[in-house]
Amino acid sequence: MTTSPTSDTTSPRPLAVVTGASSGIGRALAQQFADHDFDLVVVAEDDALQAAADELEHTGAQVRAVQVDLATPDGVEKLHEVLRDDGRPVAAAALNAGVGVSGRFHETDLAAHLRLVDLNVRSTVHLAGILIPGMVQRGEGRLLFTASVAATVPGPYYATYAASKSFVHSMAQGIRHELADTGVTVTSLMPGPTETDFFERAGMTDTKVGASDKDDATDVARDGYEALMAGKDHVVAGSWQNTAQVVGARVLPDTAGAAVHARMTQPDTAER
Repeated sequence: MTTSPTSDTTSPRPLAVVTGASSGIGRALAQQFADHDFDLVVVAEDDALQAAADELEHTGAQVRAVQVDLATPDGVEKLHEVLRDDGRPVAAAALNAGVGVSGRFHETDLAAHLRLVDLNVRSTVHLAGILIPGMVQRGEGRLLFTASVAATVPGPYYATYAASKSFVHSMAQGIRHELADTGVTVTSLMPGPTETDFFERAGMTDTKVGASDKDDATDVARDGYEALMAGKDHVVAGSWQNTAQVVGARVLPDTAGAAVHARMTQPDTAER
């Protein structure tokens, strides 16, 4: 585990935690919190995290970078240890870390799919389980779960990713109901295709969705932050096409939805 120096526990700013914060939507979410007078604990596995933390400190926020692998229980517990050592309550958290795997399930690396489940699903459950009890005890707190419009329909050619985001969205909505009247809110962020390194890392640059125009991560993060602060149950972030996909998914049977989705996610279709 690599961490930057311990923050000042006397800071008057509230504390926010953002996972997957080295780039993409997570990095943009961290910027939103910093710009709105939060101190930050930012978390990611890769070496780019420290540079992101250094940039965020230019806003005047105190930023602690925690470089751990959240796909492992040990990584989550190391983050928990950092938060205990900080001593301040977590006012808000964006559980954003996630990965994708592209291709037919039976032809792709099983270990990669299991790691996806560990990061996208298990670590989300683990972190929520760490953060929520303290929020409930204090009677205040905000949680943002990064799901996806892919949560609304089956996702051929990245089936475990779409299924993981369906889990995250459903979990967020279920916990939100349980936490009614506690002072703790849960919001599901549902972006569509966004200009990040997700598609390259997932091996999806040869798909139609990978080659398509995408939303700006800053716009998506702004939508997510505003929905979180407003206490909304969810927000479909980005362009109107994302909202249309969610609406369409409500009326299409799963078989039809999967067929439509597959046209965008099938490998080797970017030029067709």
